[in-house]
Amino acid sequence: MAIIKVNDAAIRYITGDFKDIGIKEYVIRHLQGKYNVTEFWADRHITFELDKGDMLGIIGSNGAGKSTLLKAISGIMVPIEGSITVKGQIAALLELTAGFDNDLTVRENTYLRGAMLGYTRQFMDEKYEEIITFAELQNFQDRPFKQLSSGMKSRLAFSIACLVNPDILILDEVLSVGDGAFRKKSGDKMRQILSGGVTGILVSHSISQVREMCNKILWLDHGRQIYFGDETETVCNAYEEFLITKRLPDNWDDMERMSAAYLERKEQERQEKKRLEAQKLQDLIESGNSDAALEAALSVIRRQKPELLKNCGDEMAVV
Repeated sequence: MAIIKVNDAAIRYITGDFKDIGIKEYVIRHLQGKYNVTEFWADRHITFELDKGDMLGIIGSNGAGKSTLLKAISGIMVPIEGSITVKGQIAALLELTAGFDNDLTVRENTYLRGAMLGYTRQFMDEKYEEIITFAELQNFQDRPFKQLSSGMKSRLAFSIACLVNPDILILDEVLSVGDGAFRKKSGDKMRQILSGGVTGILVSHSISQVREMCNKILWLDHGRQIYFGDETETVCNAYEEFLITKRLPDNWDDMERMSAAYLERKEQERQEKKRLEAQKLQDLIESGNSDAALEAALSVIRRQKPELLKNCGDEMAVV
């Protein structure tokens, strides 16, 4: 049974109505015959299903409708057409620092965010130390939230969402928070959560994250569904080719051709890089600069054949 079911869903924005311009301006424009509204469909005809344990990666350029769709799945927005059915408790990280109070302490904000997610005081008491430790904020618990850096704030929000027990976890560009060590830790935590059967949705401009973590993929472009399914690798390749050529696929055969073209392009780039490295090394040798040539050769070996250096080290150790 599907945990999330989106059936021909459409979400629309209206600009220029009285909520934007105020009731006085609305009356004046209406009397003058100058009252106009503009409809903008952020998403239209979106259809997919996710089962327990699925991890969906949503890709698309800016303005594709990704974040709007997440808000609709989270219950923040309601589709104008179609339907969205969700079974289970959602933890959604859409705007990481939204919902925090700058004047409250880190400790108080942790309990506040937990309450907003529907968790009891007893549950938060049990999880508090784990949350703070994971966020690496042990020395900041009684400081006002406004004194934290943006990275610290994001780490706290991520920790609260991931260290509680959601059935569905929704992430909008949040696995890139913090430094490299914390990004690795957050990625490892996501994999641990998903292995426990949690259903996840990830919006990310990092295609490598989608390749690594997602078994389902949804490609959106200007609110239109280009593809949904489990051919994650092929679609990621085709999307990266689209980012270069700006040409959308017309069908699955076209998607496969774009994927093949991207792989060919990457192989050509790899071969060209190897050729340039070899040429640089040759130039150094011919110039008579043996030290620079040796360093350049070692640099190439470190990148392409690091095991050779290890083997050399082992052999020298034996000698």
